[in-house]
Amino acid sequence: MSANDLSRKGSLTLIDVPKILRWGSIYIAQARIRSMLKWKWSIIGESFATPMFYLLSIGIGIGKFVNSHQAAGVDGVKYLTFLAPALLAAACIQGAVGDATFPVLEGFKWQKGFFAMNATPISGKQIANGVLLAAMSRAAFGCVIYYAALYTFGALHGLHTLWLIPVTLFAATSFAVLMMGVCAAIKNDDLFLNMVQRFLIVPLFLFSGTFYSLASMPKFLQIIGWASPLWHATEVGRWISYGHHVSATALVIHFSYMTIMAIIGFTFAHHHFTKRLAK
Repeated sequence: MSANDLSRKGSLTLIDVPKILRWGSIYIAQARIRSMLKWKWSIIGESFATPMFYLLSIGIGIGKFVNSHQAAGVDGVKYLTFLAPALLAAACIQGAVGDATFPVLEGFKWQKGFFAMNATPISGKQIANGVLLAAMSRAAFGCVIYYAALYTFGALHGLHTLWLIPVTLFAATSFAVLMMGVCAAIKNDDLFLNMVQRFLIVPLFLFSGTFYSLASMPKFLQIIGWASPLWHATEVGRWISYGHHVSATALVIHFSYMTIMAIIGFTFAHHHFTKRLAK
């Protein structure tokens, strides 16, 4: 046996190619989560502080004022109960988008780590899936903490409200994977994420029926809500939480919209990850 054959055999002993091909996405997610754990106390602190600030300032502070001027509450319930599903969805979606977009620009342009990963048997599709899985793992942690805070403050009642968590994570996934694809496609990242935050995330947060019913807004602003995964998640969440009226047809539309967005997002992300890493 030649020296080259021995070298080849040794590399195959160290690198289990079939295993990498099967579990590549998990390895990428594992690496991302290990990186996140360097800032675990910051992540934990943020996960607890965010719901507390929102609940104390908006849910309880402003909520007390709203309840005192509307005997029937908002949508037939206390303002905090009305807000709860929207706040949960908004926090989860914003967190997921942030954790799914910055690593993409880092991997393609700032540190170019994705090209090193792709030099192994790991494919662009697996890298995309791994980054998303890590982002959604962190989002799920924050979502559970936020849900616990809402329940503790009396904004949610009954174990049936646990369904808010998977619905919210589904909406967050659909939007996060779409934004991943966009980040993978752009060549010039100058101020891109700042623009996304100011001209996409903030308007969606304000005009998706978060703080008041979407029907109370002018028609031209309602269009923003209709296009927002946050509004669809909020409507389903309020239906789950306190029985907000949503027709069967509307429920189908809400879930179909989020599903279609997720399918488009995965297709778009996989295509641009593979295309960019092939260059």
